[in-house]
Amino acid sequence: MKNVNFISLILGFASLATACKSGINSQTKKHSAATEKLETRYKMLLDYPVDSMSMPRSMNIKTNEIRKVPSKDWTSGFFAGNLWQLYRLTGDSKYKEQAQKWTPFSKKESVNSNSHDVGFKVFCSFGEALKVENKKEYEAVIIKGAETLCTRFNPKVGSIRSWDFNKEIWDYPVIIDNMMNLELLFEASKLSGNPKYRNVAIQHANTTLKNQFREDNSCYHVIDYNPISGEVRKKTTLQGYNDDSVWARGQGWAVYGFTMAYRYTKDEAYKKQAEATALFFMANKNLPEDGIPYWDLKDPSIPNSARDVSAAMVMASALYELYSYTKKENYLAFADKLIASVQTDQYILDTKIKAPFLFDHSTGNWPKHDEIDEPIIYADYYFLEALLRKSDKGTK
Repeated sequence: MKNVNFISLILGFASLATACKSGINSQTKKHSAATEKLETRYKMLLDYPVDSMSMPRSMNIKTNEIRKVPSKDWTSGFFAGNLWQLYRLTGDSKYKEQAQKWTPFSKKESVNSNSHDVGFKVFCSFGEALKVENKKEYEAVIIKGAETLCTRFNPKVGSIRSWDFNKEIWDYPVIIDNMMNLELLFEASKLSGNPKYRNVAIQHANTTLKNQFREDNSCYHVIDYNPISGEVRKKTTLQGYNDDSVWARGQGWAVYGFTMAYRYTKDEAYKKQAEATALFFMANKNLPEDGIPYWDLKDPSIPNSARDVSAAMVMASALYELYSYTKKENYLAFADKLIASVQTDQYILDTKIKAPFLFDHSTGNWPKHDEIDEPIIYADYYFLEALLRKSDKGTK
């Protein structure tokens, strides 16, 4: 483990940096305990049985059941991605060896046109693999995935269609989450030299920029379009409290997505929107003191509402990258705060629980009463990504 001390340094830096002089010893002890606890949890990922039909998605703590999914599930690429990122953080080849076993299971999703989540499934697995091993076979899967994703693009709307279900409710839904899948397109153009994928990504980002945000710079979850005229039919939600509420993870997707789009295009409008939504989130009156948001910042049951660690980790990772472009210390400080907050007993999953997850207290889909206040795989993914970004001040 050539980088065995590196991960300990990164894990504790945010907590130590904010400790007052009188409390440094206490803070150091807490950091050491959190580091030890997390490193124990990391190793549990190595123990999880390799099975193409059993990617870990979430866990019901009450029943001790792990929710296992096949590759078609939108979360299927995150576990392999976690293993790749742990290899980069620790240098321990065991994580790479396991990642190499899990990654191929997502390959067939590169030709699955039934979902807009090709990016999550393919790029979070093969994209992470490519950062470690520069293999043409990984590039080919990413390019094929981008080609597949483009089949869901409607030039009249100027966006990639999200879901195919609930056709009695909407005609052409586009969700803020879909910004995350644009990274697959941008990267595919870099790898292939074909501008088609990049052009689709830019058109989608521009349409989202035009229609998805409110005057206060919070974002809607779903915009439904007329697929023939391209006009907006309605602005609504599926996972937020109501159409006009502030679904926390959606705000994270927005900041992350437009920061990433700025990385590839250097379009100032994208950076401006990312900053505006980040500032809205950071200053929200309903944000708890530790920064880990309630699942929806307009849930009337606050402060007795479920938290969402996944939303916090998406935001933290996005803010580290946003800091790298702006050098604005408030973004760095807030990201550090989020990372420090989750490295506590309140959020780290108890080491007595044998499961391939790091954190508790994420919320998946509250309106459907699905994955409420549970460990969810993508919270871990964006935490690990945030650690990597923190180590080099946001550089992707």
